[in-house]
Amino acid sequence: MKDFFIGLIVGAFLTAGTGWYFVCARKDPRVTHAWDAVNAKLTAWHLGSDEIGAELSRTGRVLRRQATDFGAAMASASSDAAITAKIKAKYALDRDLSVFSISVNTTDGRVTLAGDVSSHRQIGKAMLVALETDGVREVNSTLQVKKTAHG
Repeated sequence: MKDFFIGLIVGAFLTAGTGWYFVCARKDPRVTHAWDAVNAKLTAWHLGSDEIGAELSRTGRVLRRQATDFGAAMASASSDAAITAKIKAKYALDRDLSVFSISVNTTDGRVTLAGDVSSHRQIGKAMLVALETDGVREVNSTLQVKKTAHG
């Protein structure tokens, strides 16, 4: 019964948030500016759809490293678990990404993403979200674009 009420409350918040976005925020210049910033970061990290597609077809994975490495400092297991939890929470809040279709594993600050997504853009965005999480040193993606039934 407790799970039902938690689900009901989460559903109500998601419905209210979606309604607010479509009625108010979608036309707000601050929101569109935020999307421009995300697009600029995707470009800077070379995480565009064409680049992701080319790298996937060439190597079968996509890999990006932070410019600054933490040297010999090794992240503890609890830090790795916290990094994984932060990334999964960000995916849960992102309307373009599914926390259920992307597996996140962290070892020594190195994040591996696996699973299926619907576009190369989603791979880029998933990697960007992970790269911008505190404690992440490297992101390795084996995410694959799932083929649709009609295409």
